[in-house]
Amino acid sequence: MLDIKFVRENPDIVRQNIKNKFQDRKLPLVDEVLELDIRNREIKKEVEALRADRNKLSKQIGALMGQGKKEEAEAVKAQVAASAERVAALTEEEKDVEARLKKAMMAIPNIIDPSVPIGKDDSENVEVQKYGEPVVPDFEIPYHAEIMERFNGLDLDSARKVAGNGFYYLMGDIARLHSAVISYARDFMIDRGFTYCVPPFMIRSDVVTGVMSFEEMDAMMYKIEGEDLYLIGTSEHSMIGKFIDTIIPSDQLPKTLTSYSPCFRKEKGAHGIEERGVYRIHQFEKQEMIVVCEPEDSMMWFDKLWQNTVDLFRSLDIPVRTLECCSGDLADLKVKSVDVEAWSPRQKKYFEVGSCSNLGDAQARRLKIRVVGEKGKYFAHTLNNTVVAPPRMLIAFLENNLQADGSVRIPEALRPYMGGKTEIR
Repeated sequence: MLDIKFVRENPDIVRQNIKNKFQDRKLPLVDEVLELDIRNREIKKEVEALRADRNKLSKQIGALMGQGKKEEAEAVKAQVAASAERVAALTEEEKDVEARLKKAMMAIPNIIDPSVPIGKDDSENVEVQKYGEPVVPDFEIPYHAEIMERFNGLDLDSARKVAGNGFYYLMGDIARLHSAVISYARDFMIDRGFTYCVPPFMIRSDVVTGVMSFEEMDAMMYKIEGEDLYLIGTSEHSMIGKFIDTIIPSDQLPKTLTSYSPCFRKEKGAHGIEERGVYRIHQFEKQEMIVVCEPEDSMMWFDKLWQNTVDLFRSLDIPVRTLECCSGDLADLKVKSVDVEAWSPRQKKYFEVGSCSNLGDAQARRLKIRVVGEKGKYFAHTLNNTVVAPPRMLIAFLENNLQADGSVRIPEALRPYMGGKTEIR
């Protein structure tokens, strides 16, 4: 959510930003916000004047009564009563205006960084750099679900009976591999100075609306019926929510946390063959990283965060690349975002395995996460990034480490988490 003062003083910048994100349907919101802001300030000014006038009139009543001027006192009392009725009416209008103003403000996208390429959707994202040499072996790479099933490691049929489509059972060595990757990612981030945390897996609605846009909320979140609780779609939600309505001394920044959680997502819409199996699912597990920092440090942390993911995948011998997300592919709260994509030898192309985002002060403004220091009080900046999110990450792992005889090589870094195994068969 933008600062109302910024919108008031820079409406053309806000409009152009909406156009850059190809959200022209939201252009009328700018005028709506400006009109509501004017009315809101008019109400406050009138209420303030009425209250000041009422205080003066109240003093007159006492003086008139002391002088025995009862009729005049009664007339002044009538003025005070009329003033009180007007204040009450204005107060109700003020609540309505502020609610409408907040709703409109929360729908206006954050101002993107000038470095973000302008484009309509993810087809116009820009490749930044490749890491590792993509290899296509001289033997056939089966579909990822088939690889898992060969190890008796995946049972989709039973999962459909128990929970429906979009769920799975992982078994045996594949399940162990899944847990090994999560544990390795946890220790990888701890070694890089991040504090490990296991957060709540449900959050209240005020946290949901604090960390994401209404469109994302509707597309992703599962609501717990009869309660003000939602299942998290990523631990970033509850991790940033940890700091709701706090004032952090500047000398205690940055806050660098890495978290484990299950994640739950609706994943609406039809999906192609490559998104079946365990690629696009309703439940998965994830190791995440978040940073709460000084505004001037957020771009430095942004580069550090996506580099962590690149380094982790390279330590497991998986080629990756980074993509700069274009304006139309950025969620409303994001200032800048980079996707990390892993190489798929089977598809002979890269696919997304993580996303790093700088949200500026958008989440902090909604959740009232403030910093206090020599510069006074101001909003912090927040960032998040995926470390790993199996089972999707397992697709990249299995395809890139599959051997001609059907066994899967275990990279050296992961062997301590797999009981010393060098391969699975």
